[in-house]
Amino acid sequence: MRLLVAEDHPSLARSLAEGLREEGYAVDLTSDGAEAAHLIRGETYDGVVLDIMLPNVDGWALLALIRQHQPRLPVLCLTARDGVDDRVRGLDLGADDYLVKPFSWQELLARVRAIVRRGHGQASAVITVGDLSIDTARRAVSRAGRPIPLSAREYGLLEYLGRRQGEVVPRTDIWNHLYDRHDEASSNVVDVYVGYLRAKIDKGFDAKLIHTRRGMGYVLGPPG
Repeated sequence: MRLLVAEDHPSLARSLAEGLREEGYAVDLTSDGAEAAHLIRGETYDGVVLDIMLPNVDGWALLALIRQHQPRLPVLCLTARDGVDDRVRGLDLGADDYLVKPFSWQELLARVRAIVRRGHGQASAVITVGDLSIDTARRAVSRAGRPIPLSAREYGLLEYLGRRQGEVVPRTDIWNHLYDRHDEASSNVVDVYVGYLRAKIDKGFDAKLIHTRRGMGYVLGPPG
């Protein structure tokens, strides 16, 4: 999953980006509202963590921009402004959630997971594909009850395919949702990681869940 983090406090911004990346998210980080506006217009995200007090273009204006250009893009507002009027204004402008600084890291992660789920139209934290279970809250994967350990990148790929299960997902979509704008990975990295996943998810099972649609992309779903 790919996130935009717009936060102008340097140490908090670094902590957010590093912590979210350790959790397997791809993160584009900016401290400037004008740059955030540029990214919102041109990039693809699964969620936005948005500070309200940004230079050049503030969070209120960015919320309005997001709802104009990407109405379904989920937004979590992070701000020191804890007045009721500010919370009401943020929610009325289209924020999906609102978290006041200082905050618990675990709470922030839970809220990010929740807005990403809503952005993909899913209420449950557990994605089920046949006998495969993806617990997005615990970041735990099992098949037929057997735990399957995955790297952060492998898990991110599986979760994204799981959120779009049954769909043909083009390689470009996978790239745009799993890698940030500064990533220098090679062009075949998506195919490589699909291969890693196949070795862990499908090996030893008669029913294969990861399918290639030649020239189109990949599908996660039961045979059919």
